[in-house]
Amino acid sequence: MALQEVLSTLVSSTEPMTNATFKSSEGPSPAPRHGASQSDLKSLLLTLLSFSALQDWIKLIIIGGFFEASRRVAMSLYSQLVNAFFITVSFEEDDPSYDWMMVWLSKQKTWNKARQYQVSTKSFGLDNLAIAIPGDDDEHTGSSNRKLAYLPSTSSSYSLWYKRHWITVSRQRTVGSFTESLVLSIFARSHTVLNEILRDAKQQYTSSQEHKISIYICDKSNSWRLAATRPKRPLHSIVLEPGVKELLVDDARDFLDNKSWYVDRGIPFRRGYLLYGAPGSGKTSTIHSIAGELGLDVYIISLSRAGLDDSSLNELVSDLPERCIALMEDIDAAFHHGINREAKTNVGDTDSRDFSTSRLSLSGLLNALDGVGAQEGRILYATTNKYLNLDPALCRPGRMDIHVEFRLASKFQTYELFRRFYLPSGAEDVDSNDEEEDEDEKGSDGEGSDSGYGESLDGNANDSEMSLLIMSSSGPTSTSPFAQGRPPVTGSAHCQRAPKLSRRRLAKLAHSFADAIPEREFSMAALQGYLMGYKIRPFEAVRDIPGWLEAEKEKQKIHQRGAAPKPLARLAPAYLDTKSEPYQLPTPLTPTSPVRLDHCIDG
Repeated sequence: MALQEVLSTLVSSTEPMTNATFKSSEGPSPAPRHGASQSDLKSLLLTLLSFSALQDWIKLIIIGGFFEASRRVAMSLYSQLVNAFFITVSFEEDDPSYDWMMVWLSKQKTWNKARQYQVSTKSFGLDNLAIAIPGDDDEHTGSSNRKLAYLPSTSSSYSLWYKRHWITVSRQRTVGSFTESLVLSIFARSHTVLNEILRDAKQQYTSSQEHKISIYICDKSNSWRLAATRPKRPLHSIVLEPGVKELLVDDARDFLDNKSWYVDRGIPFRRGYLLYGAPGSGKTSTIHSIAGELGLDVYIISLSRAGLDDSSLNELVSDLPERCIALMEDIDAAFHHGINREAKTNVGDTDSRDFSTSRLSLSGLLNALDGVGAQEGRILYATTNKYLNLDPALCRPGRMDIHVEFRLASKFQTYELFRRFYLPSGAEDVDSNDEEEDEDEKGSDGEGSDSGYGESLDGNANDSEMSLLIMSSSGPTSTSPFAQGRPPVTGSAHCQRAPKLSRRRLAKLAHSFADAIPEREFSMAALQGYLMGYKIRPFEAVRDIPGWLEAEKEKQKIHQRGAAPKPLARLAPAYLDTKSEPYQLPTPLTPTSPVRLDHCIDG
């Protein structure tokens, strides 16, 4: 009723003012009309105020407005207080720093006390990223070998202490999207703590990948994402011509260590390598090994990706980190339209179709390699099987500085491949001449050496018995796919034990194997594939090589003629003279593969 009395007083006080206003207006005003309007307005207000519900709503609006204004003021003051004493930082899932922080969280002691988790098999590129479930590594039953791990739940926040600073952690998922972010709030005034956390997280992630390299690919949104992590491949496991590996590694390491040299002379800080040659000669394996040797991640640029155009390629290259390896495989196929790379489109051929969905042009590729927006500090490796099909502008210095040809296997490569294939696991890789000298000093009893596969009845055989061992497996019980009376079998089982070979015997077998392989006729991949069928049978691998060579040559003839394949004839095992003089190994100082050095850095 108090509110009604106030409004009644307000209406009464406004009535004289209204009368005075009407009297001062120009022209006469009808008195009855004026009195009626005032009476109607007053009666309307009194009628509205007579409803108790309306009075309650007005009270609610006034009181609610007061509290809402107070809440907003309090939230503003709280936000300013939090910004003054807390540092809030977020990490997006698509960024590598997200993986760094997940590794860092998994190594915090207070993380073990959390009560709410999300069980996941996501590894973020590492084997043990989050808290692994105890005993999960010991269980190998079931059809899935994925490891289970605990991750922070998206529905809760977690608190932990780091160097006497209170930190809250939460995972937030974007509405309407599959991406998520990790949010950290640190109670600190200075950014020193944040910098220490970031450095610590990056260091722990790098330590976790000490023996691995990260492989990145571009997704449909034209951004880089982690595809997989691969173990580093030892450089000594790559068998090339003497001096080629050392040349590539030393030149790349010298490039990375001399950034100031490029800056002082105004030369773009970029380096390109073109590896060309026969398929299966080791181009991609060499790049993998060099990446592990230099500790660089690999970013694969697929020039035949659907929808890739000049602007997308420039954006990808510009987003590369400063120290990395950019890999463009089969660069010659980027501008070969069609499914078959050998196919040629004739003018006027209406049946030819363009199956390629890439809109990349040669000028766009050249601008991406050394244009204004090209990333500096990266190392580019391009591979091709058709060197003569490349445009000269693509091969010039500044884009491809060093050209290395990878040819088919030589005698030296064949010898090294066989020796390393059957070398005991974990054995030191020493020169073959030193091996023979060491074995001569130890004697021919073969003590102290093994093949890494266990003992065998053939382990103590002497040199005269080695040829008998090779010949003895040619009987009806032989497991060779080229033995008489047996149908050809692809592959073999590895469930048996390998013979116990000394280094001297292994070197002699390697010489015999290399003598049987023609020079520059087979790729290293083909020879390795053959040896995989004899993983624990080095004697049979040497014995059956003539039959394999004859079969491979027959396949090549059939492929050239385009005729239907004929059944393989029964091949009698060839006699192998293990006492023949081995060939002389080439000098391991001068590279025998054609290598073009367009420019090098001196110091």
